[in-house]
Amino acid sequence: MPRPISLPLIALMLPIPALAQQAPSGPADAGGDIVVIGAGLPLPPGTSAYGSVVIDRDRLTDEASGRVENVLKDVAGFQQFRRSDSRSANPSAQGITLRSLGGNASSRTLVLLDGVPIADPFFGYIPFTSLSGDRLGAVRVTRGGGSGPFGAGAVAGTVELVSAGRDDLPLASGEGFYGSNDAMSLSGAISPDLGGGFATLSGKFERGDGFFTTPPAQRVPATARARYRDWSAGLRAVAPLDAQTDLQFRGTVFGDNRTLRFTGADSSSEGQDASVRLVHRGDWQVDALAYVQARNFTNKVISATNFRLTLDQRNTPSTGLGGKIEIRPPVGPDHVLRIGVDARLAEGGLFEDAYSGVTGLVTARRNAGGRTSTIGAFLEDDWSIGKLVLTGGVRGDRWTITDGFYRERGAAGLPIANNDFANRDGFEGTGRVGALFHASNAMAFRAAGYTGFRLPTLNELYRPFVVFPITTQANENLGLEKLKGVEAGIDVTPLPGVKIGVTAFYNRLDDAIANVTISPILRQRRNVDAIVAKGVEVTADMRFGAVSFDASYAFSDSTVQTSGSSAGLDGFTPAQSPRHSASATLGWAPLGGPALSATLRYVGAQFEDDLEKDVLPDALTVDATARMPMTKHVSIIGRVENLFDETVVTRNAGGSMDYGTPQTFWIGVRFN
Repeated sequence: MPRPISLPLIALMLPIPALAQQAPSGPADAGGDIVVIGAGLPLPPGTSAYGSVVIDRDRLTDEASGRVENVLKDVAGFQQFRRSDSRSANPSAQGITLRSLGGNASSRTLVLLDGVPIADPFFGYIPFTSLSGDRLGAVRVTRGGGSGPFGAGAVAGTVELVSAGRDDLPLASGEGFYGSNDAMSLSGAISPDLGGGFATLSGKFERGDGFFTTPPAQRVPATARARYRDWSAGLRAVAPLDAQTDLQFRGTVFGDNRTLRFTGADSSSEGQDASVRLVHRGDWQVDALAYVQARNFTNKVISATNFRLTLDQRNTPSTGLGGKIEIRPPVGPDHVLRIGVDARLAEGGLFEDAYSGVTGLVTARRNAGGRTSTIGAFLEDDWSIGKLVLTGGVRGDRWTITDGFYRERGAAGLPIANNDFANRDGFEGTGRVGALFHASNAMAFRAAGYTGFRLPTLNELYRPFVVFPITTQANENLGLEKLKGVEAGIDVTPLPGVKIGVTAFYNRLDDAIANVTISPILRQRRNVDAIVAKGVEVTADMRFGAVSFDASYAFSDSTVQTSGSSAGLDGFTPAQSPRHSASATLGWAPLGGPALSATLRYVGAQFEDDLEKDVLPDALTVDATARMPMTKHVSIIGRVENLFDETVVTRNAGGSMDYGTPQTFWIGVRFN
């Protein structure tokens, strides 16, 4: 369930996994201190100055759809480029943003798994089908907050995913579900102890015939259900090197296939990721990690007029490399000083063929790509002065955009375009400051200011895309997005078991990348002057015995500021940016008994396009789950998505619409 973070929570002083892992999890040192292996370094005391929200493991494993991206919707203000989840959206549209800073298929939110950025190196989308709630221990969502020690890219916030710890993982676990539209989902894991450490080998497979995303009145013989088939497998191993040091390894492979709208409109994505992390918790604390990502993506576009193949983006290979070293020297009990460096490199290319919708023959072959990189250094300090905690940090990043190119040949193989784009580089300085004052055990005040930046992705720079009949062009001249923001809030505990948080914010995203309309069938990615978002966020967490209630609400007043060729958009609401969003979950879970929960989600009306012509109406959905223990280790589980079959419009291009998940039932068994 979502929780506002405040100092009275013991979790504030522990790594995130400790939210669900507070028993001994590894060897003790000579003095008998408990060492929690497999986690990162403890959170600094100023973390709460930036208004985080935590989703715990119980909630991650008790969502009606079983999907991590839908659990994240518990945090109001969280949004993907489309309202669809990873079963019925194109993978390249799975970018995350927060605080209505404008819909973008590339993620404006930095998403980390055990400290490793997981966004696709070429597109910047989040591969949600590679994630499974039962592999996670907790999630921390920070709306705003700038880059800080996390690295570039956190202009709309940071989502920190943390793997399940030793005490979350039984020796063997698994579950199987069968649902509407001949859907099935199977997952399992084994987690044996290995010496003083442990390993987890996990896998998941799911498929479904899907639903019709197209409204009944717009269906044609070529209309297809949103079929999906995906799988993932992972290995995580943790080995203690001594009482204060452990080595963590993670490897993940995944594959994902989907169909959207028309027969033959198929997309696929695949990935192979690996990372290694060394954590030392001595007087000189160290957190060092390195990672590699290999990804690919394919996509076929079908004409909405003659339903023939018009574009085959047949190969989009990309590679991501990176690492980080953070050192915390012993500077006294009142300070937590963090010094470090981090680096990221992304490179990739696009290979696509265009086809005649009349003859079915190839009309053009295109190849484009390039590479981007950032390397930065940061310094941050948290200073505790009685009831007051001051936190602040600075970082500097050198960035590069290099080796960009675009090649196109006609049907006869003759060159049409042969462009090499100029290399670019620069230096960007950012920082953040915050204050947290504990007025009493029941009340804390916080305030923060921050800056951050995001490089355009290779996708935005070099890859056009088509959602028929609209083509969106790439733009090799895109500049960096730059954030300035301030916020202030209060966290209160008026009664035992009741926590409430309120945050007011103002964020300005300069040079925001938007899909700007040029003609009715043509758009181009461009930097607009700014997107300004201001608003209020409210969270509530209540626990009364077996009953729990969690709620989140966000109001975001977001506008575009433009001039020059885009002046006509000035004052408009950014595309894909609702003013209101809310989520609430009511649960009943007596110890060792049956459990029930219901989740209500509301998303306000928003515009599909930058011209405010195409509206996505507001939507209110209700999900529910029920669990009945049959034995000590086996439970029967029922789930229903969109209980009242609300129509959720996910795309509206001049009246051509797509719908989101309809009423969907699941029945399954869980072994734990």
